[in-house]
Amino acid sequence: MRISDNLQKIQSTIPSHVTLVAVSKTKPVSDLMEAYNAGQRIFGENKIQEMVDKHEQMPKDIQWHMIGHVQTNKVKYMAAFVDLIHGVDSFKLLKEINKQAQKHDRVIDCLLQIKIAEEDSKFGMSAKDASTLLQSEEFSELQHIKLVGVMGMATFTENMNQVENEFNYLKSTFDKLKTDQTENCHLQTISMGMSGDYKLAITCGSTMVRVGSSIFGSRNYN
Repeated sequence: MRISDNLQKIQSTIPSHVTLVAVSKTKPVSDLMEAYNAGQRIFGENKIQEMVDKHEQMPKDIQWHMIGHVQTNKVKYMAAFVDLIHGVDSFKLLKEINKQAQKHDRVIDCLLQIKIAEEDSKFGMSAKDASTLLQSEEFSELQHIKLVGVMGMATFTENMNQVENEFNYLKSTFDKLKTDQTENCHLQTISMGMSGDYKLAITCGSTMVRVGSSIFGSRNYN
């Protein structure tokens, strides 16, 4: 199957209120351009340097989403163009994004990463820490970021009941945090669901899915 066919097939299964992020990490620009020419405009990368290189080579109407774990010292490389940062898991990182966005006179949209999986390898804040953060004075002073939603990574398991419970937990966390709206916090996005479970995620309330291998084929990690 060609990338454009894969893309069409997935788009036909996604309701209009759900945003599709094409996860293009490790894939060459030629593959991304095939998806671009088929109408895809939102691409997700998990390494900042790779995203910077692709941004330089590709059309400028693309929205770039940073979906991986972000190190604070790397924020400066993407601050000029990144559209949405999914994996914000600490106030320290938010502060750095705010600082770098200010240098470019931008407001950068961010998602709070909530830890919904039991695996130790998954990053994220607890729901309680997220709520405390949103109500803090330090947070209200950040004028160059805007929190627009939450993101979560489900456990990597065949047990779909467990995955469903984790998705439901993220949705209920989102609903609770939504009561903490402030000037720089306007929650509307729930980013959850990947190639293997995005349909389940959508039934659990996801408004943004991150699909890679079902579009581009399996990845070759060097």
